[in-house]
Amino acid sequence: MKVAFYTLGCKVNQYETQALEQILTSRGHALVPFHAPADAYIINTCTVTAVSDKKSRQVIRRARKASPDAIIAVCGCMTEQPHVVEEIKRKYQNVDIIFGTHNLHRLPEFLYSALIDGRRVCELSHTEGEVAEGLPVKRASNWKAWVTIMYGCNNFCTYCIVPYVRGRERSRRRNDILQEIDALAAGGVREITLLGQNVNSYGKDLDEPERHESFAALLSAVCERTAGSSLRRIRFMTSHPKDLSEELIEVMAKYPSVCNQLHLPVQSGSTEILRRMNRRYTREQYISLVEKIRSRIPEITLSTDLITGFPGETEEDFRETLELVRMLRFDMAYTFIYSPRVGTPAAADPDQVAEELVKDRFGRLLELQNTISREKNEACTGKTFEVLCEGVSRTNPARLTGRTEGNKIVNFTADGVCAADAEGKFAKVYIDAAQTWSLEGRALEWEES
Repeated sequence: MKVAFYTLGCKVNQYETQALEQILTSRGHALVPFHAPADAYIINTCTVTAVSDKKSRQVIRRARKASPDAIIAVCGCMTEQPHVVEEIKRKYQNVDIIFGTHNLHRLPEFLYSALIDGRRVCELSHTEGEVAEGLPVKRASNWKAWVTIMYGCNNFCTYCIVPYVRGRERSRRRNDILQEIDALAAGGVREITLLGQNVNSYGKDLDEPERHESFAALLSAVCERTAGSSLRRIRFMTSHPKDLSEELIEVMAKYPSVCNQLHLPVQSGSTEILRRMNRRYTREQYISLVEKIRSRIPEITLSTDLITGFPGETEEDFRETLELVRMLRFDMAYTFIYSPRVGTPAAADPDQVAEELVKDRFGRLLELQNTISREKNEACTGKTFEVLCEGVSRTNPARLTGRTEGNKIVNFTADGVCAADAEGKFAKVYIDAAQTWSLEGRALEWEES
């Protein structure tokens, strides 16, 4: 079969698509672009916001137009909500397979049933606490890889649908994680990102003797294990501020392979809104944590998530968010308009904020953060950074692109260097210009082969 995938949402979704791709290609099926004719279209959905819901539905409609006789399968977070599944069954008769985040390994079985038996498949059952190991993964890159260390979330922020669609926290065993990383390092991977909805909760759900394994201890073991290998960079996401430990800060500071970059979602600068969100930290506690991190790792690049228009947010609450952003000066922020998710406590809150107010606040927040991001990037001009080349720039085919240790995008020239030879190598790049979301420069030298 010719199979096309479309993935929406976070890196966990992207990682799971890679697993699905490998499951199918290992059985002889061929991958084709989503816009090309295919025998099956598989859409890995996201439901974290209303916008992602809308985009998922648009892609489902696109698939049928692309090839009227193809099998269409829908999976991902959207399918873990009963009311959405019923809507898909009712409105999208063209969808042949609906399966959840806990049933990835059964995709070949579902395709067979739809193709041979001609029956519609809807499989969403799962067993809490189970972690499917041994799934092959078709990596999108030979040089960078994601490694999931845990699934699910126990935090139940009042706006968030993730615990309902991803289930409770389930940590992978330490040895399974380390063996996967060993294989990646042996295969020449230069950078990995450890993934989890909240990596700081890693290990808390494990049985003895691993029950007391902290994320900091796991990260330390990864660094020790890969020292001297091709693996030069280790990242992780996401960290919840409520339980980012001083032990983790020390591990980050100790090991050169841990990137000086951290994504630390704050969501709001108002303690009252944080309470309503069930974030379990105050504005002051978050500021104190950032100060600890920056005092120990002065060069760290810090990014965050911010939500405007959460139920009950007053103008004063919003101003506190603006003040926090001005004070902490994040390198980058993912900004969102609050989006009610059916089944979450915040969606039933009667104190919803008027749409015109939310849009105004979002615009003001975005303007402020973009100004800071631009200033942060401009401060990089005239400096030299080590960049891991990822290939040709999507915006300018005459340039290469890559990322710094701080995860800043760099588009750069490299005289006399072939893109195919440069991909996966580190270059010293001099920065001579800055944009709001990227840097521009020229390669000075490359690592030796």
